[in-house]
Amino acid sequence: MAKNREMQDQDHRTNRGNTANRGFASMDPERQREIAREGGKAAHEKGTAHEFDSEEAREAGRKGGEVVSQNREHMAEIGRKGGQSSGGNRRQAGE
Repeated sequence: MAKNREMQDQDHRTNRGNTANRGFASMDPERQREIAREGGKAAHEKGTAHEFDSEEAREAGRKGGEVVSQNREHMAEIGRKGGQSSGGNRRQAGE
């Protein structure tokens, strides 16, 4: 009896970390999009899908912008990239 339990424990330990191929997150991104698209279609057909009007979309964008702009490092990085990009274009045009 104890031997059988030890074998079950061993099997459990062997298979425990073997979840890499399970679940939505491990699926191919294209398959994830297909599933999400089907859910969206079903919600629209059922009439329960939420559709943003322009005011709601504006408010959501404003809130997102507030959150992102609080990260000063991130904003500085964005500014550097933008400066490098536009500065590089000017140099090319002036040559």
